[in-house]
Amino acid sequence: MATSPEALYTRQVRNYLKELERGDVAAICALFTPDAQIFSPFLGWMHPAPFFAKVEAASGESKITPIDICVSTMGARRATGYFIYDWGLKDGTAVRFECVDVFEFDDNGLIERMIIVYDTHSIRSTVGDKYA
Repeated sequence: MATSPEALYTRQVRNYLKELERGDVAAICALFTPDAQIFSPFLGWMHPAPFFAKVEAASGESKITPIDICVSTMGARRATGYFIYDWGLKDGTAVRFECVDVFEFDDNGLIERMIIVYDTHSIRSTVGDKYA
């Protein structure tokens, strides 16, 4: 029996959140198409490998608490992951924020576009240029 798109997208978002928490850049990038694009409120549009290399370089131990995963009801190959990110930085400081990542998938369930949505106002003073 074939996996439904909804189940596939949900599994991919769960895998992404798990690998992001682990900080495994290669495992994260394997979830994306080779030409995928990511939008970060801090860094703008980037490809996965350089984006997650920057995340890894800035990050210490982090914890992700999933809140929900929502799959498009409009027939789009899209899902969102809603979570709390307790982001530990390499210098020992930590920030906590709610985040929504919007994922768009290709025909095989790989992520071809991801838009990261969160309010950066409260964390800019802590993160500063540690992530630039």
